[in-house]
Amino acid sequence: MSSTPITKETYLEWYKSMLLMRKCEEKTGQLYGQQKIRGFCHLYIGQEAVVAGTMSVIKPEDSLITAYRDHAHAIAKGVSPDACMAEMFGKITGCSKGKGGSMHFFSKEHKFMGGHGIVGGQIPLGAGIAFAEKYLGTNNVNICYMGDGAVRQGAFNESLNMAMLWKLPVIFVCENNGYAMGTSVQRTTNMIDIYKLGHGFDMPSAAVDGMDVVAVHNAMDEAVQRARAGEGPTFLEIRTYRYKGHSMSDPAKYRTKEELEEYKGRDPLLATKHAIVENNYADDAWFAALDAEVKKVVDDAVKFAEESEYPTADEIY
Repeated sequence: MSSTPITKETYLEWYKSMLLMRKCEEKTGQLYGQQKIRGFCHLYIGQEAVVAGTMSVIKPEDSLITAYRDHAHAIAKGVSPDACMAEMFGKITGCSKGKGGSMHFFSKEHKFMGGHGIVGGQIPLGAGIAFAEKYLGTNNVNICYMGDGAVRQGAFNESLNMAMLWKLPVIFVCENNGYAMGTSVQRTTNMIDIYKLGHGFDMPSAAVDGMDVVAVHNAMDEAVQRARAGEGPTFLEIRTYRYKGHSMSDPAKYRTKEELEEYKGRDPLLATKHAIVENNYADDAWFAALDAEVKKVVDDAVKFAEESEYPTADEIY
């Protein structure tokens, strides 16, 4: 199978999708501060290249499943910002009818198989979805995301074992942002190269620079081709960084300002914008128009959420 080419359109789409993810998350943080969004809430700011680099490879029929830092994954998969924002407001027009909130987005229609609140709980589900695709004889793959804290769960090992045994079309992606909930990887294990955990199952595994959307695209492309060819799963440790705390209640005092600034210098949005400008793919007018367009989409989503109704009591049953 030929690889998925990276074109001018790919770069423009990457930037558009990452900007939408970023602006939605920034607005979410603001609304949380105003107590319009309640409960647990985990922002994806800084990690956008991981999802963007996946979307430029997969097709609409392929499914995504992830943990509870799930807003960007849902938006990238086609769930409307309106439905996402309404869900966080607990409204009936939300993608989970207002019953899931921030951590439990879901859309059968868009093959987004959910954000999941139990750490590592989605990993066997991702393998199970891939098993179903293989059983039904489709050519679809499942991308199963997890955080670096989740790889310590027993279900991770069980899932990798079965996926390898049955050659399931699943790509396990560890979004390693370095800190799980608030404890650095170095303080929890002597195996800081997480991708090597896949070697225990003879699974093709690799570490990827998650701040570089091109690197993510290329690694994902290879893994997806392998899965579609019936050669089974891949484990990718995509090394990324979250600019905010684990959740809205986390002041992130476990890291230095210098470290945060260093990673902000590697912001995937800035790097992608730089590449677009360098290659003359777009001019200032295009960026300005896109900024205005994305701002309107986000503002409209908030208006939609605020004006929507709460679920009625009979929805309980």
